Amino acid sequence: MPRVLFIICCLISVISFTGDSYAAEVPAETINKIQQLQSTIGTDVGLLTTAKGELKSITEYRVRNKTDVLREQLDLLINQPEPDVAYLVPQVNKQLVFLDKVGQYLDKDIKAIKQTLGSQDDSQSMQDIIKREEERDHYLQAELETINWGRTLNINVDNAETALTAKLTKRADYLESLVVYTQIQLKEAVNEASSAGADITSEQKSHVSGLKERLSQHSSSLAITAELLESLGQDTAQIKQTLFSVSGDITQDVLNFDVASSLIEEWMNIAKNQALENGAGITFKIIIFLIILFLASIVAKLVRKIVRKAVNSSKLNFSMLLQDFFTSISGNVIYALGLLIALSQLGFELAPLLAGFGIAGVIIGFALQDTLSNFASGMMILVYRPYDVGDLINAAGVTGRVSHMSLVSTTVKTLDNQRLIVPNNKIWGDTINNITVEQERRVDMTFGIGYGDDIPKAEKILTDIVMAHPKVKQFPEPMIKLHTLGESSVDFIVRPWAAPLDYWDVYWDITREVKMQFDAQGVSIPFPQRDVHIYHEKAAD
Repeated sequence: MPRVLFIICCLISVISFTGDSYAAEVPAETINKIQQLQSTIGTDVGLLTTAKGELKSITEYRVRNKTDVLREQLDLLINQPEPDVAYLVPQVNKQLVFLDKVGQYLDKDIKAIKQTLGSQDDSQSMQDIIKREEERDHYLQAELETINWGRTLNINVDNAETALTAKLTKRADYLESLVVYTQIQLKEAVNEASSAGADITSEQKSHVSGLKERLSQHSSSLAITAELLESLGQDTAQIKQTLFSVSGDITQDVLNFDVASSLIEEWMNIAKNQALENGAGITFKIIIFLIILFLASIVAKLVRKIVRKAVNSSKLNFSMLLQDFFTSISGNVIYALGLLIALSQLGFELAPLLAGFGIAGVIIGFALQDTLSNFASGMMILVYRPYDVGDLINAAGVTGRVSHMSLVSTTVKTLDNQRLIVPNNKIWGDTINNITVEQERRVDMTFGIGYGDDIPKAEKILTDIVMAHPKVKQFPEPMIKLHTLGESSVDFIVRPWAAPLDYWDVYWDITREVKMQFDAQGVSIPFPQRDVHIYHEKAAD
């Protein structure tokens, strides 16, 4: 590493501003910043020759960081609206030379490390190679950026582009082989660890972990190389196919026709080989799978009919909601069991599948909290039965007859024939008034007569009207009493009992008949009135 930093220092020192000839084109503060960066990098590289341990790591980081900042400054100068072409052209050419030298050094350093493999700790050598490869990725990206600078400034960079394309092509071939090899090694290590089961050793775990990390880093370098090649107009379908086989993730690259066609062709070949080798067995399993599902559906329908007849029994006295619940859940449970048995015939492990359903249930539960709240309220309504289908209720600010119930909502038809769907948690969290649940209901009415009318006569008229109505129940006995002496009338309360469905018929019929009989028999129905007395006083003289 000190050698590469020494080369960086030497090459950066060449990139210097040559006096005040460009002071008018390049801001003075930018020149000062670039000169400070060059000075700092030179000092740090000089320190690296003697630094050791943590001080060396810190200094290496500073050199890398300052070098990147220097490139950012040059990028700003090149991409400004009117760049100083005369000044920037030689800087870009020097950057190309600098990056080429660094690349040669890194290639040589990687080659030297590879030669040590087998003579010392292989894992440590592989880690060193990976670190160098990461540095190589960084400088290859910088080289492509510099070539793009050259195009912006109309510099002829064809030779540099050709050389970079050749390097990237060779590098992609090397990394692709390395990725495939590492993937094979990882599969073998995983199989060995799985075979060991509970007897797996820490060395095996460490080996698997190391191979996973190595595969991830190699794949990352290969992805960067593919991206650079694609920027240079090269075909990267084969590289992306390799990356896809490693990651298993379908990305935008799968939409590329070449990648997609290659994958489809590979999958078709695999499917063809599998069909030739295991076609008879797979076909038999699929047939068994379909037969089990068919039988499960038949049994589920039969169980639904049996449960429906059982819960409809008058002795059990289940609500309509509870009947529908038992009928539905019985058939669904049978079908679900049949589906699990059928999947087991295809070779699916049921334990991981059920565990996955459990995890999915937790996630869905968090996502559907409101719906589950309605479901829980529906279960409480199912158990405590505050109302049933056909009942006239007043709940959640709605009055109407229940036409349909589920575990999530209740459908109510109002008295003017509007259909309202009310969530169960709204109903359960409010006062529920079941108007028709009792066998009889009291009809409360009040009738007033004048203060000059005959009270026994009026009382007899009211009693005859109530007792003559066919829908008034004889028990409990109707109540007819003189109730209050109002401001303008003597008020009777009339309270007969009737079936809930006959409530309004009784109310309306008796009210009409009272008015007609009072008029016919000379009993007045007074309206509010006041007596006004006027006193005349003689005016004083």
